[in-house]
Amino acid sequence: MSFNNSDQDNADPYFSSTDELQSTNQEVEQQDNGFDHHEQPIPTENPTRSFFLFLFDTLKIVIISLAIVLPLRAYVVQPFYVKGASMEPNFHDHEYLLIDEISYRFNEPQRGDIIVFHFQDAEKNFFIKRIIGLPDEKIVLDSGVVMIYNQEHPNGLKLNESLYLPPDTITSGQLELSLEADKYFVMGDNRVSSLDSRRFGPITRASIVGRTWLRGWPVDKFKVFKTPIY
Repeated sequence: MSFNNSDQDNADPYFSSTDELQSTNQEVEQQDNGFDHHEQPIPTENPTRSFFLFLFDTLKIVIISLAIVLPLRAYVVQPFYVKGASMEPNFHDHEYLLIDEISYRFNEPQRGDIIVFHFQDAEKNFFIKRIIGLPDEKIVLDSGVVMIYNQEHPNGLKLNESLYLPPDTITSGQLELSLEADKYFVMGDNRVSSLDSRRFGPITRASIVGRTWLRGWPVDKFKVFKTPIY
């Protein structure tokens, strides 16, 4: 049995032979060899112009970054370093905190919130403390116990702070204080070593900068803080 090779009979007239391709390549090489590559020199970029273009791009990035960061820092979050031992054992010296400045524009401070506030309305003096008493409440400190009197608890509520204080913590001082409509009673978690409302009295709503949102440094102590439920 025999078969006819139809490829030779049906060769595509649009494809050149190998010899034709080689011949064409040779012609291209000859034309390329005769071309003078130095007739059109490659232009070099001006170093001074490159420097100013780089400087202009850098300035644009800086301006755009500032336009984003500054409003965030002024109205949303602000960084603070802890200085002192008044909030130990929960916060220590040189820890880096981010303060939420926007929540209190829409909601009122809550008991247990860890806040940053201006001390005695001085813009450059900041304190970090925990809110213990709310407006229109009565605070009673006696024998290491904190009692809260309000409409919900007319007979008094013994404040359970075991969520954030060690079990052997004693709140020193003897005090009975009724808070006005825009006043808050604050204390440090280190109850034996804290300058707070037991000494300087309640703080105003206007003096509060914001609520402690998270601890970013040190990295191994990173934490997002939430309002405790009593």
